[in-house]
Amino acid sequence: MKVFLTGASSGIGRALAEHYAGLGAQVGLCARRGELLQELSDRWPGQIRCYPLDVTDAAALRAAADDYLGVYGLPDVVIANAGISVGTLSEHAEDLEVIRRVMDTNFFGMAATFSPFIAAMRQARHGRLVGIASVAGVRGLPGAEAYCASKAAAISYLESLRVELYGSGVKVVTINPGYIDTPMTRRNPFPMPFLMPPEMAAKAFVRAIERGSSQVVIPWQMAIMAWVLRRLPDFIYDRLLAKAPRKRR
Repeated sequence: MKVFLTGASSGIGRALAEHYAGLGAQVGLCARRGELLQELSDRWPGQIRCYPLDVTDAAALRAAADDYLGVYGLPDVVIANAGISVGTLSEHAEDLEVIRRVMDTNFFGMAATFSPFIAAMRQARHGRLVGIASVAGVRGLPGAEAYCASKAAAISYLESLRVELYGSGVKVVTINPGYIDTPMTRRNPFPMPFLMPPEMAAKAFVRAIERGSSQVVIPWQMAIMAWVLRRLPDFIYDRLLAKAPRKRR
């Protein structure tokens, strides 16, 4: 198996990298922290290509994709997992640049990850493009304007891509995690229901990828919560969420 993965240095991405490498896959790993990628490469020599980069740099991603294609060939699975989460408030002028950064990483970075592979996958009529979105993309949460907007954009983008590639042999899989125990979520100053260890989440993600699921929420309990939240009338939702705990800026 051949896998190309972004956001691979920690959290869900690292758990996915370890899972696929443990299966003997040839894995291309992208992340900003090259030293953490190298740790994985040292554990599975000959199986892993490391690409220290920022997913907002489309040229760097294309160069990494070209290298991977040249060494291993067309990947079976491309996973756009890189993402950042931080509390933002538009009323603060200094947050505007943070909002741009979140959107560039969580949304544009996903498109930039897939772009170098789509034409080759179409031609081969084979492959899976996997986007890690979030339950946070279902409805807006107070204090998380940028994060929720970026994940809502990712969900819509992945749906558009899925329809565009319908019948091509290329599957587009949208994964919407709830709360996963990662360095990113450990900063949250509020209770996180149904918190999952990253290793357990990675196994659930892989099952969804293997099935070629169009869209899945993990864990399943969060799927029920998302279903309820999506259907709440605005006047009820607004009242319930107005005083909800907020991610720190």
